[in-house]
Amino acid sequence: MKPLLPILFWLWPVFAIAQAKEVFFASNDTIKNASPKAALKPEILTSGFIDIINNGQVNASARFIRLLIGEPGKFAIPLSIYSGVSSNNFQNQQTMVGQRSNEPLVNSFINPLSGLANISVDGIVFFNKVKTTRAGFLYHSGVRVLTGYKTGLVTDPTTGRPINFLNSYATSGLYFQTGAWEKNNAKNVGIFWLAGRYIICKTGARQLKDILPGIETNGIYHGWSVAWGVEINNLVNIKVVYYKYVKEPEIDYSLPIYQFSFNYSLR
Repeated sequence: MKPLLPILFWLWPVFAIAQAKEVFFASNDTIKNASPKAALKPEILTSGFIDIINNGQVNASARFIRLLIGEPGKFAIPLSIYSGVSSNNFQNQQTMVGQRSNEPLVNSFINPLSGLANISVDGIVFFNKVKTTRAGFLYHSGVRVLTGYKTGLVTDPTTGRPINFLNSYATSGLYFQTGAWEKNNAKNVGIFWLAGRYIICKTGARQLKDILPGIETNGIYHGWSVAWGVEINNLVNIKVVYYKYVKEPEIDYSLPIYQFSFNYSLR
């Protein structure tokens, strides 16, 4: 429970920035077309995803809640809370007795939906009101709890101990979507989408040095990603993402980073 208070404290600036974006840039398509009750209705445990990273890491996460905070028909903050777990079932994570690898942190830093707990604001501001084929500006920012493993001598009893720490992040980029459907079922129209975004995250340098005593870092990492996906109700919901660091973390890892996601949605 102790990390929750710092998370909420860190989130106040994020909320302010997101609110300003909604006031000056949002088209409010979703809010204007919905009734006040629908606009404020929370989505509880309605979606989630399973990520498979090319280094063998598996992430599973569920969106605990998503709701809008603000004035119906005017502006609102789209708030989402995710909770997830990570595992390395497809590779041997034990590097030596009492010590575990921190390589999964490299994937967690650059993936906005990672973390044991993740509180964020996200959305897409579309440039036009065409229902199916349209483009827009996407944004996503928040705070999450990541997990690392303390490195050190085998004789040190704290070596290998998991350490949870806070990491703040922000992403922005461009988004495009068009229609997608089965050959013999044109009534069930979904979307095919493409996205490119820039990602930056920040961790306290002291927190990282608690995990990796010999590391020299300011805790800021950034990079970019390109992605595509297909979403058709009751048929398929997948995405593929490629990540590339501009500033690489001071942790040994293998490049490139690919992410394959299988999403689910309950309406």
